[in-house]
Amino acid sequence: MALAQRLDTQPEIGEFLRDVLEGLSGQQKTLPCKYLYDETGSRLFEQICELDDYYLTRTEATILEENLGEMATCIGPEALIVEPGAGNCEKIQPLLEELESPSGYMPIDISPEILLAARDAIKERLPQIQVHATVGDFTQHSAWRALENNGGDKRVIFFPGSTIGNFNPEQARALLRNFSSHLEAGDGLLIGTDLVKDSVILERAYCDSKHITEAFNKNLLVRINGELAGDFDTGLFAHRAFYHPLRQRVEMHLVSLKDQAVHIAGETIRFKEGETIHTENSHKYSLEDFHNLLAETGYTPQKHWRDGQRHYAIHYARVS
Repeated sequence: MALAQRLDTQPEIGEFLRDVLEGLSGQQKTLPCKYLYDETGSRLFEQICELDDYYLTRTEATILEENLGEMATCIGPEALIVEPGAGNCEKIQPLLEELESPSGYMPIDISPEILLAARDAIKERLPQIQVHATVGDFTQHSAWRALENNGGDKRVIFFPGSTIGNFNPEQARALLRNFSSHLEAGDGLLIGTDLVKDSVILERAYCDSKHITEAFNKNLLVRINGELAGDFDTGLFAHRAFYHPLRQRVEMHLVSLKDQAVHIAGETIRFKEGETIHTENSHKYSLEDFHNLLAETGYTPQKHWRDGQRHYAIHYARVS
């Protein structure tokens, strides 16, 4: 079946509007971080990953490159690789090349444009790999329907990029349990986590000198303007990112620079000077804490790999 025939639809505009209005009505205004990753946001994030300040991507890439053989051995032959939040699918390609007779690859992403471009790249580089792609929010059941029709293969979920850090502890537990609900005993999870470290390193990664992270954050307001008839003035909001040591997370906010009123689909949202919209978290883990989290959610940690500075880790776990 052609990829285009397998694509689910994007989340409805009504869902986007509901989430935005609900998030901006709270005492602490919030916006779901998943909406940062439209086509423009995904392109900006790719640029962030190339920055010297943003160590996560290159550190993870080095760990993958140096340990592909061991990771492939852990996964084993004839595995179906599922990648929630696949983006441009660049991270998985070297691993797919290393695997023994993989039965297929299923990327899931909220951006159809990014996913279609990634499909073409994989077809060119790895024509022997069957790609079963789905557009959707991997936290929703609908995004996993295509997997229900792929029975019999060993399944391994590939979840790199420290994306697990975007979820608070309770959300992370729920997400990992959701992943395991699509797996069986002996299936696997290969997942990346950013490790607890000096706050200076962390804050520099999320507030870069070229202001690309600022553009990425503010693009969410641009998206609301374009899709939900909003009238945000992005010049009246400032990007702010800081490390919260007690919660072990970097928080990303947009700060209102004055008292102002913003309109979205006919609704009025009022901001006080200094009031923030909390747009994203990036939780950091110790090895012990993350292995405990895996054990709590139905996995048995098998192996982990770290960089020389111990800034980042990739873990392989089996479903118990």
